[in-house]
Amino acid sequence: MLITVLGELVHPNDQPVWTSSLLYMLVGMGIEQRTARQAINRAAASGWISAQRQGREVRWELTDSGKRLMEDGAKRVYSLHADADPWDGNWLILLVTIPDAQRSVRKSLYTALDWEGFGNPTPGVWVSPHVDRQPRAQKVIDELELRSSTLAFVGKASAIGQTEQELVELSWDLDEVTAKYEELLIRYSGLQPAPGDPLLFTHVKLTNEWQRFPFMDPQLPAELLPNWIGRRAAVLFHQLREAWYEDAQQRWREVVKETSPG
Repeated sequence: MLITVLGELVHPNDQPVWTSSLLYMLVGMGIEQRTARQAINRAAASGWISAQRQGREVRWELTDSGKRLMEDGAKRVYSLHADADPWDGNWLILLVTIPDAQRSVRKSLYTALDWEGFGNPTPGVWVSPHVDRQPRAQKVIDELELRSSTLAFVGKASAIGQTEQELVELSWDLDEVTAKYEELLIRYSGLQPAPGDPLLFTHVKLTNEWQRFPFMDPQLPAELLPNWIGRRAAVLFHQLREAWYEDAQQRWREVVKETSPG
């Protein structure tokens, strides 16, 4: 939630904010103050924000790496289910063997390739219909020092073995993703929060929920997954965000003034 506040409110306004402003948001959305303070400290320890002390008070601003984190995340989140060119039928396939001496990187590999939308149909095999993600896949493999134990190919599926539809079912748990999208549609369809804090908090909560979908939704082409519920959810999200954004920003600027010391 703190990352959402930083990316959706702090970064666009490009101004340092007091601890009290961040706490106002986090506590207002149901997070205990102690937990909220711990989150702020962890963000600082991770190098995403840096402190400016003025007496006993602290203001926070995004570091360069924090800004890059917000911008990279926003590109992926807000492009979710953007209109795409027709799929050419090619797959990007990674065959990754993790040597015994590097077993500790397994979780990092799974997390990184999940984020990039790769499916894992069988141990050691990763697939994606987005061949343009080769540079990002290469970065993951290189950073985890798995280049010497990785093979990569681009090409169309053969008639041998599993069909493409079966490959999709093996690679991604789309039932779980569908259920999450249904929950979001039920929760937010027709919702009209009152002005002020209700709108601000609802806007941030919606954005926070939406930011989880790139981890779950592989954004498969319509040729592989027609009538996908994610596309309907994306339309709703962008409509609501556009409707609420300016009023949420205005209320946030008011919160910053109201919570400033002195």
